[in-house]
Amino acid sequence: MITGFGHIGIGVKDIEKSLEALCRVLEIPVPPIKELPERHSKVAMVEMGGVGLEFIQDDSENGMLGRFTREKGNGIHHFCMLTDDIEGDIKWMLDRGVKMMHETPRIGLRDKKIAFISPDANEGIPIELSEP
Repeated sequence: MITGFGHIGIGVKDIEKSLEALCRVLEIPVPPIKELPERHSKVAMVEMGGVGLEFIQDDSENGMLGRFTREKGNGIHHFCMLTDDIEGDIKWMLDRGVKMMHETPRIGLRDKKIAFISPDANEGIPIELSEP
């Protein structure tokens, strides 16, 4: 069952610069950056007041976030909904005719099971389903 919102995914070209700028404005510490060389990505989570901002730098040739930042620059890419039964929620979506990018969960950048609902299902906005 979908239990709530998890985070907002933000694609950035330079994660260090983007994090430093946000954290300077908010006067909060810069969070650790997790490097994922096998995915050509870096990720960091800024949490404040129960809201998470997931900063993602994707330097891959064909990665979803890499294409996004090359075409549009830094910006909000997706939002995440938490689920306590990702397989069941994927089936529920598919049974209702909702187009999924991933019909089986995969391990995401935060080492959690995730699956994306197709942007076509939500007027162009990707939605991530994720384990908490």
